[in-house]
Amino acid sequence: MIFNISTIRWLFLGCVVFLSSCKVYKQDIMFRLDDNFTEEDLSEPVKKAEENYLIQVNDYIELNLFTNDGERIIDPNPEIFSGNNNLNNRLNSRQQFEYLVQVDGVVKLPVVDRVNLAGLTVNEAEIVLQSAYNEFYKDCFVKIKVNNRRVVLLGANGGQVILLENENVTLAEVLALYGGLSLGAKANNIKLIRGDLSNPMVYQMDLTTIDGMRSTIIKVEPGDIIYVEPWRRPWLAGLRDVSPILSITSSVIAFFLLIQSITR
Repeated sequence: MIFNISTIRWLFLGCVVFLSSCKVYKQDIMFRLDDNFTEEDLSEPVKKAEENYLIQVNDYIELNLFTNDGERIIDPNPEIFSGNNNLNNRLNSRQQFEYLVQVDGVVKLPVVDRVNLAGLTVNEAEIVLQSAYNEFYKDCFVKIKVNNRRVVLLGANGGQVILLENENVTLAEVLALYGGLSLGAKANNIKLIRGDLSNPMVYQMDLTTIDGMRSTIIKVEPGDIIYVEPWRRPWLAGLRDVSPILSITSSVIAFFLLIQSITR
């Protein structure tokens, strides 16, 4: 039995060429845009970069309420409370509750019951709640926190959900929280997808230039999807994908050569 090595060699090269074709290795490129997109499309979100976050329906609010204008927070006279450590420990370890902003914009809270907070900034909501609780307690000091603000980042390093801890978080900050852009990421093709996914607004940014970097002042909003397109190296990826085939082929060839040498 004569084994035709030349035929297998050409077959192997054909597989490499096919697998390394650009079309094959663009299958995981997402959210393509047409050539009509311009930098002017970024003007509206850039103008909003300095605005504060507005509380929205389905947000979860964490409430902290203090009397005497929050004196207990800074405790300027610790000796007054030094003999009451058990009480302080109970206060510090008390369970934190989250309150849902319902579809009508109302939050149901202890004592004051239903309060409309949707559409308010965090500072405005604190003032509203302060006034509401002052009817029941003396000199109230209120701090609230929105706990479920997050964005989704998809890139060469995989996907990650990033929580927005601060106000006015920019795209550059989110990318830093993600770990930056790796060698496999395209800095010139970053897309921000916002709004209803059935008809979203899509903004494309190029961070390879100073002018493009200016667009990163765009403020991300909860629910945004950020996509960093990965680089594709067809030949390298093709060789990587055919490595198992090469290994199997080499084993088969070695086996047939061994058979031929034995039968001679």
